[in-house]
Amino acid sequence: MARRSRRRGGEGGVGETSNKIHQLPKQQLKNPYRPTEVLSEDQLETIHNASLKILKEIGIDILLPQAREYFKKAGADVDPNSYRVRFDSAMVESLIGLAPSKVTLLARNPENNMIIGENYVHFDTVSSAPNVSDIDGGRRPGNKKDFQNLVKLSQHFNVISCIGGYPVEPLDYHPSTRHLEATRDIIQLSDKSIRGYSLGLTRLQDALTMSKISRGLGEYSEINDTILMTTINVNSPLVLDDAMLEGIIEMAKTNQLSILTPFTLAGAMAPVTLAGAIAQQNAECLAAYMLSQIVVPGAPIMYGGFISNVDMKSGSPAFGTPEYIKTAMAGGQLARRYGLPYRSSNVNASNAVDAQAAYESVFSLWGAIMGGANLIKHGAGWLEGGLVASFEKYILDVDLLQMFTEFLQPIKVTDAELGFDAIADVGPGGHFFATEHTQERYKTAFYPPILSDWRNFESWHEAGEPKTHEKANAVYKQALDEYQQPHLDESINEELIAFVDRRIAEGGIATDF
Repeated sequence: MARRSRRRGGEGGVGETSNKIHQLPKQQLKNPYRPTEVLSEDQLETIHNASLKILKEIGIDILLPQAREYFKKAGADVDPNSYRVRFDSAMVESLIGLAPSKVTLLARNPENNMIIGENYVHFDTVSSAPNVSDIDGGRRPGNKKDFQNLVKLSQHFNVISCIGGYPVEPLDYHPSTRHLEATRDIIQLSDKSIRGYSLGLTRLQDALTMSKISRGLGEYSEINDTILMTTINVNSPLVLDDAMLEGIIEMAKTNQLSILTPFTLAGAMAPVTLAGAIAQQNAECLAAYMLSQIVVPGAPIMYGGFISNVDMKSGSPAFGTPEYIKTAMAGGQLARRYGLPYRSSNVNASNAVDAQAAYESVFSLWGAIMGGANLIKHGAGWLEGGLVASFEKYILDVDLLQMFTEFLQPIKVTDAELGFDAIADVGPGGHFFATEHTQERYKTAFYPPILSDWRNFESWHEAGEPKTHEKANAVYKQALDEYQQPHLDESINEELIAFVDRRIAEGGIATDF
């Protein structure tokens, strides 16, 4: 579906009419607003102290012997007969403040470098969904073709800052080599920042090597720059497993970014009360944080918040709820208390691209944006509580993200913007359509959403009453038509392919499949 679009810069120039999908230009987006603080200073300190009490009196199960040894040497109380590690509060406090408050994550295209921290805001893609859907093929298992198309969409849309994982699992790549083939695809199809999966040490090492190759540095080069991110999930409640602990250690040693994110659902994996869930999440984040700073003081870390509630009748996760908004904002307060960048998410629990999907995403984004999030993961395409990557939802989310981007632009208050002369010319009872002030700005005055339909009922009805998900389906196909594969130097591509082929021949990683 071709769409006439009003453009602000970028392709076509200011004000030109184009049949291309409307996009805002690439930018290092900043949030000009003061974060919403849902906790008073006293409440924030009460939660911090409760987290210290959890770490001291209950502790965390640390499953990796190497990690327990790191903690033991740093002064933690390591139970010799179990996995349990407990932390004196003074030890915790001594490590807070070592990690940087701002990190620059480099992409192979410098235009896509990400400054993460302070008031910078970045949007990520949906990642790790096992299924994919559109209205043409319905709900289906993840596969190579859909995976590659979602990567192409992520490259095409300026509002998406990075490829935060596999948008959908390409299940037709064997588990032992999936990380190699999928990461190769991402590097070839996109020049934005990428993520390695912390699902065993070898996967991360391969992803870092491929990222180095993509930047022309060579497989065996040393690097101090941060060129890779990973997500470290805690097995809530209060367990860090071998793979995640290996990831923390490896990323710290190589100066790469770990995003610490307990997956805490109040009433299931955390107390049903929000204060209890926040305190537990914070304790889990602090445990993972401490390990990184013990391994390498100053290693880059991001604090992740992902608390929601469950439906107590079914046990199913609920997202985009009032509770989610409040905990997203509280997580941002804790991240700022510790001087860390903050990650939140754009999530919903709807099973269809419908009103529920839209309003839950708006609520999630509002909590994240006004909570001061620097990276909003699952920014586009998440559906069905994360079980589905939806093409139509992807476009709806791109529309929402562009609207939030416009919302974050400061209001200009100048003599020209105040328009006194225009008001004087029109006077009482007139209109502003034909004024010079309006005519100079009418193509750029307002952000034009991709999917909104502002026609009156009669013209909308005559056009066949197009539904939002139908328009989104047409737009995603148009975006794939508009996609242009970014340049990758031939010698770099050959080295990348050779590395992947060699690692596949070696068997990739051991699996039980």
